[in-house]
Amino acid sequence: MSGTSSKRAVRVGDQLLREVADLLARRVKDPRVKGTTLTGIHLSNDLRHAKIFFSLIGDEEAVRNAQEGLESAKGFIKREVSLGMELRYTPEIVFRHDPSLREGAHMERVLQSVMSGMPSDRDE
Repeated sequence: MSGTSSKRAVRVGDQLLREVADLLARRVKDPRVKGTTLTGIHLSNDLRHAKIFFSLIGDEEAVRNAQEGLESAKGFIKREVSLGMELRYTPEIVFRHDPSLREGAHMERVLQSVMSGMPSDRDE
């Protein structure tokens, strides 16, 4: 039974993530959430709790502002999700920062600096 509900949680979670991303892109006017990318979701098997992960390239203050903007928009998002999706319960949403995008950009810069300092095959 848990395998079935787990598959349903993944399916509903994917739909919920698309819905929230669309709301952020088209309907949430708070400038603090501009530039945020939703990177994933963890929806509990009972579909009552959703942890939505977001990423943002910027300093800690930008991340903090985005978190505040998402928290501020949470009531609107939950209301719109309840209207748009046919669920018995609208999940409680928690937004969590996912630093992987920033870490990936940092790794890219490190690799570029290493590569620019290395002799190419043509230099030998």
